[in-house]
Formats: sequence, C-alpha cells, structure tokens
Amino acid sequence: MCGIVGLFLKDKALEPRLGQLLAGMLEMMSERGPDSAGFAIYGDGHASRVKMTVRGAGFNDLAANLGAALGERVYGVARDTHLVLSMPADFEGRARSWLADHRPDLVIISTGQRIEIYKEVGRPAAVAARFGLSQMGGSHGIGHTRMATESAVTTDGAHPFSTGADQCLVHNGSLSNHRSLRRMLEPEGIPFATDNDSEVAAGYVTWRMRDGTSLAVALEASLDDLDGFFTFVVGTEDGFAVLRDPISCKPAVMAETDQYVAFGSEYRALTGLPGIESARVFEPEPARVYAWERV
Repeated sequence: MCGIVGLFLKDKALEPRLGQLLAGMLEMMSERGPDSAGFAIYGDGHASRVKMTVRGAGFNDLAANLGAALGERVYGVARDTHLVLSMPADFEGRARSWLADHRPDLVIISTGQRIEIYKEVGRPAAVAARFGLSQMGGSHGIGHTRMATESAVTTDGAHPFSTGADQCLVHNGSLSNHRSLRRMLEPEGIPFATDNDSEVAAGYVTWRMRDGTSLAVALEASLDDLDGFFTFVVGTEDGFAVLRDPISCKPAVMAETDQYVAFGSEYRALTGLPGIESARVFEPEPARVYAWERV
C-alpha cells in the first residue's frame, strides 16, 4: 500500500499555507499507510548556511556545545524528536564528525540549504501534529504514509529518504534489484543507513545528479537501471518531480492550476486544495517524467 503526496507552489502567496495544505493531503492517505509517516518541507534558506536535521533525544545545549566545538554560532530549533541545526555551510563536515564522536545516538535525517525532514511512527495526522506541520511555510514539500509490509514498523523505515543535499524521495512500490544497486552505489560514495529499497532509489538519484545532471534526466535514466514497480515523488532545492514505472500498477493522480502542482496516490488527497474544482486533473503517464522548478 503506502500513500505519497507532493505539493509544488507556483503562487508565493500560498507559501505560508504550504504545511497546512500538505498536512491535509497527508491525513487523507492514512488508510494507505497507518503505521508511520514523514514529510519534507523546503522553506527559507541561505547559500552561506546549511540546515542539518537530526533525530533523537536530549537536545538541551546541543547547539551551544556544537557551536563551541566549531568556534561558530550554531542555532537549533527543536520539534518533538527532531532538531534542526543551522550553521555556516563550510562547517558541515566538522559538525558530522563531532556528532559521530559525541552524540552517536543521533541520526542525521537531512542536510541542505532549505530542506527539513520529519518522520516518526504513528498515524499520519498524529505525526503531522507532533511536528507542527500546519504552521510551516515553504515553496514545496512531499510526504509519505507507510504500511510496513516488508519490514518492522520503525522510524528508520519511514520516508522521506535523503541521500544528498536538499534532495529527498518518497516511493510507493517495490524494487527487485535494490541489493545489486546498493553494492554498486556504496563504492561510489553513497552511504545507506537502512535496508529500505526506497533509500537505494534516493541514493541512485543523488549519484546521477552529483555531476550536474538534471533531476529529470536522472529520473529518465532510472527507467533503465531500476527493476520493479514504483512511483516516485522527488524533491530538490529548486524542484519537484514525479515518475511512474512503465507498467504503473500503483495508483497516482495529479492536479495543476496557476497556483500549484499537486500529486496524490488517490484523488481524495487533493480535495482540500484551493481551486481544485477547476484544476486540470490527470493521471501521470507511465515512464514519463513530470518536473517543475522554481523560477
């Protein structure tokens, strides 16, 4: 099962409502994935700074201690079990090393100028409420509701997965060659934290894009290299894309207006969006990449 959603805003006037709209879409996919949920938000950012989202507990003084070790001011915003650290971009590598040495209990969920990822075990509405999704703004976001049919119900198995700066992916389906892809990607410097095949798909996109390849071209290449059935919604700092495999046995629907582009595993995920009654609603075609970028 599993449910995936995505929302890319063309109209800046809607950006303060991104989280509110995405939360409603996520909740409508609860029956497709009631055991865990997650979402990525692309909000404000600055080229000279990097956001690092970590998951765990015991965040008191973490930002201050990290800043003291780096010799630079580090800011931290805690949301339930996640903490978003903001630091000068040049210090990301040193921050990772410090966390590995001093707080190995923490899991780094994402890094980038604009991306923040939150995910936890629980019904989608409860997960969204825990992190205050409805109060978040931004230009685009994606979300996932999980029904764990192939592994245990854990936060590590929840989507989205991020394997590159400001990149993330959610997936509905199953890849049959993810083990061989993992063996190919790990020597290429793409690390993996879980056994989830969706993380491998995210890593594949990161690998394809790291030489400057566009998101659309990277996804087109995946049609030859990935075996199985899948629907992907992918986010980058500037973009949002959707791809279904050539068979497209998983349900998917999209809507586009002058204000936004939206994706849902089912139409009901889109019913709360403004102007949906006059939107162009369509089923994305098999093996075709649909991509949008911020202007």
